[in-house]
Amino acid sequence: MAAFDRVCSGIPQMDQVFDNIRLGDNVVWRVDNLDEFRLFVKPYVKQAIADKRNLIYIRFAAHEPFLEPQEGLKIVNVELNHRFENFTVEIHEIISREGRDAFYVFDCLSELQTAWATDLMMGNFFRVTCPYLFILDTVAFFPLIRGKHSFQAIAKIRDTTQLFLDVYSDDKNVYVRPDKVWNRYSETMFLPQLYNPENGDFKPILDGVMASHFYQVLGKSGSLTDSENMDSWDRFFTLTKMMHQAGQDVTENCSRMCNIMMTRDSRLREMIKELFTPDDYLDVKDRMIGTGMIGGKACGMLLARKIIEHRRPEIFKFLEPHDSFYIGSDVFYTFIVDNQFWDLRIRQRTKEEFFSVAEEFAEQLQRGKFSRGMEEEFQKLLEYYGQDPIIVRSSSILEDGFGNAFAGKYESVFCSNTGTMEQRVEELENAIRTVYASTMSKSALDYRSRRGLQERDEQMALLVQRVSGSYYGEFYMPCAAGVGYSYSPYKFMESINQAAGMLRLVMGLGTSAVDRTEGSYPRLVSMDNPTATTARNSIERHQYSQRKLELMNRATRQLERVTLDDVKQYMPFFLKRLLLEHDTDTERMFRDRGEDRDIEFISCRGIVRKEELMAQMKEILQALQTEYQHPVDIEFTINFSENGDYVINILQCRPLQVYQDTEEMQIPKDVAEEKILFDCNKSAMGLSRAEKLDYIVYVDPVKYYSMPYQDKNQVARAIGRVNWLMRGQDKHMLLMVPGRVGTTSPELGVPTTFSDISEFDAVCEIADSKVGYNPELSYGSHFFQDLVESGILYNAIFENEKTRVFNRDLLSAFENRFADEASEYNSLKDIIAAYDVSAADFYIYHDMKTERTLCTLR
Repeated sequence: MAAFDRVCSGIPQMDQVFDNIRLGDNVVWRVDNLDEFRLFVKPYVKQAIADKRNLIYIRFAAHEPFLEPQEGLKIVNVELNHRFENFTVEIHEIISREGRDAFYVFDCLSELQTAWATDLMMGNFFRVTCPYLFILDTVAFFPLIRGKHSFQAIAKIRDTTQLFLDVYSDDKNVYVRPDKVWNRYSETMFLPQLYNPENGDFKPILDGVMASHFYQVLGKSGSLTDSENMDSWDRFFTLTKMMHQAGQDVTENCSRMCNIMMTRDSRLREMIKELFTPDDYLDVKDRMIGTGMIGGKACGMLLARKIIEHRRPEIFKFLEPHDSFYIGSDVFYTFIVDNQFWDLRIRQRTKEEFFSVAEEFAEQLQRGKFSRGMEEEFQKLLEYYGQDPIIVRSSSILEDGFGNAFAGKYESVFCSNTGTMEQRVEELENAIRTVYASTMSKSALDYRSRRGLQERDEQMALLVQRVSGSYYGEFYMPCAAGVGYSYSPYKFMESINQAAGMLRLVMGLGTSAVDRTEGSYPRLVSMDNPTATTARNSIERHQYSQRKLELMNRATRQLERVTLDDVKQYMPFFLKRLLLEHDTDTERMFRDRGEDRDIEFISCRGIVRKEELMAQMKEILQALQTEYQHPVDIEFTINFSENGDYVINILQCRPLQVYQDTEEMQIPKDVAEEKILFDCNKSAMGLSRAEKLDYIVYVDPVKYYSMPYQDKNQVARAIGRVNWLMRGQDKHMLLMVPGRVGTTSPELGVPTTFSDISEFDAVCEIADSKVGYNPELSYGSHFFQDLVESGILYNAIFENEKTRVFNRDLLSAFENRFADEASEYNSLKDIIAAYDVSAADFYIYHDMKTERTLCTLR
């Protein structure tokens, strides 16, 4: 049949009044009770069966069914749960499968609130479902309960549907008043209509007596009450607040608030429900924009603070009060729906286009627009913060829970928050769009794919925080920041107790503590001996110190990475004492030559010497680990005043993925040295293993060094190409690169992302003093957390006593298959080799207990 052809509704007089229902029509019936909807759906179904239509009843709600099983009717049951995207996609697949000219009856749209707790998502569901039904020339009936939804939600449905009909009734009469009838018109169409279900009469009300009866029924219907201005979400929280203030028991309401707003992680829910009070939940709601979940990062931050408040109250008074805001996860889906990106979202979810559509989708997310109402909410947020810098942080539903850290996978964006309100709103919106687009990054999608999360809803909530810190001239930064681990994943000094935990401590913003930054090293702090270092003198401490720090430049309105010299002149004396140290050995050498020079570097030595503070950091980590019953990692800042006072701010807390070695490993003994590729001690991280290798990918240090700087990224892309070609091939591979892998600075190594190396079983960094490459075990960085979670062995080949044998010439006996595997990078075949060792007995061994790593022919 042709689009917009007339069809019969089962009520002939109604067809005359409305000039028929047409193919493509979605018909929404707003009723006071579902019995009113039954008066219209039964004749519609009877007519559709008589006309031999393909009739489908979509059943998802808890209410009594509208239709019983009968010949000519398909009943399709769809599970209604909290996963909006999965539910919507399943409905979409049913519609696609049934094809054109199908007739539908849907359960009550109002029931969607039971799963999604908000009208916003009900409106989003209708906005993406209705157009698809329209395209396929279907007819669909939807009931909706009056008085349960906000004007905004009803407006979304009204704007999308073709027919929106209000039904009112009393003991004697049933009335229908059309609110919208799309693309047809008559003089009486929009008048109230009187319907007699007994004989099918359906006619406009033309006389004053009947009109007065109608308006009497209308006035009693509740359509004029204020409750319809309020979303179901807001009604629930308002009711809970009133009950709490009246002293009533709100335990069940608190449980629901946790389930619909805080987290879906069952273990986190248990802790939250034990520690949070009604006021805590209501405070979160008051600082929330939109609806839905606040996400994993926000939830972890709030939970960590509550644990310290309850379990270590003597330390809690040193915590900086948080003043965060939360942009709910529903805003992410609404942004996608409002900008008409939903079809692209559905395509990207498929196995075939999971990766291929991602870049296009990310570009669209960067260009999307926010509604005027949402911009007004953003403006209120910015008015609260004044012109202090803020950071917009990812806080997705799956992030920072047990099992899925997503460390470094999504963006966090600093905002200077200066200038006119228009500039500040634009900066905030750009930051939000950037975080939304990061959900489509290759690293994030690879992480989800490798962990079997492709089918899970990954809604992106946002955590907006004031950047904790102080002003130093035109610069703004915290005194110190970093990450802390309740259990040290790596034994970076012989004497440390790994169970005591560790810190990666930096001056300025904490990004330097989690990234592998150029020529810069955070201070590693063992919590059982905070002042201990591996350096033998001040020269070594200087060499392996933090060379650059990150801060907000208020003049340029940018996040900048600067040298100590850039900011030193603005630092007060007390801060220098806390953060800086003199390179006394180098200063002595200059004095011996007759030069008197002050040489200072960042060491945070004054901070780690504060015994009370270090004890508190250790206590915080251990308290969190005890409550989580699992090792944790946190992000934090520390700010000091001139009189010695300080405040600690916990920015993030999540379960820590750690190595748990259960395998007994026996590395072969008496292997002939000429068969060994490398044999190293105490230079690896990872579980014990014995792996037969199929490929060894090797980047020549000298040839890589000699490449033009601008071409070095090609090497990273070529490695990524090999990595993705081997995906799912069950090949075991070793990657060997000069200097640092995963760096952002090509002069220090190969600038791969984790998604470029995710298929390798082991990664080996090679030192080469001829061209200045040096490995760096970035303990605790996001990159190394990726290696931990993925079980990838890391090893460094140093030019010192840790490397017993390194015989790179051993590889020349094997065929270089690089040109075959990555032909588009054929120009790099002299720089990168992909040696096929599958026919040989080439093994890599690692014994975690003895800390020995051997790669050899057997």
